[in-house]
Amino acid sequence: MPVFVHSSIIEASVEEVFGFHERPDAFDLLTPPELGIRVLRREGGLAAGAETLIEMPLLPFLPRLFRIEWLARHTEYRPPFLFRDEQVRGPFHYWRHEHRFEAVGAQTKLTDFITFHLPGGVMADWLGAPLVRFQLRRLFAFRHMMTKTYCE
Repeated sequence: MPVFVHSSIIEASVEEVFGFHERPDAFDLLTPPELGIRVLRREGGLAAGAETLIEMPLLPFLPRLFRIEWLARHTEYRPPFLFRDEQVRGPFHYWRHEHRFEAVGAQTKLTDFITFHLPGGVMADWLGAPLVRFQLRRLFAFRHMMTKTYCE
């Protein structure tokens, strides 16, 4: 199963960094505007059972064509250390994203840990995972930069 991991040290307490992610506007602040992602429905914050429905381009280089919906459900919530969301419906065969917050003295180690499968089986994972990881590196560099901006 392909895995993606991205970590950063944030100069703020674990409570502050987790609290930033709980803000109602956090998803919007953490999403690069050029990706063309729209939130269609958001219910329940980060708690287990909460859901977010987004609409996004299937092909990032054609943001106005071939749009799809992605429904994510939060399945675990342990403030201020972890929350997890999983795809219910969307572009992946399987998607699980853990947002991990670890106190390192007065700082926070923020880690996004994602496991995924692409539609089409092992061969699709083998061929497509490098492209997915490339796109995720860009997305999470932005997200961690924004987290630093708002929390430090």
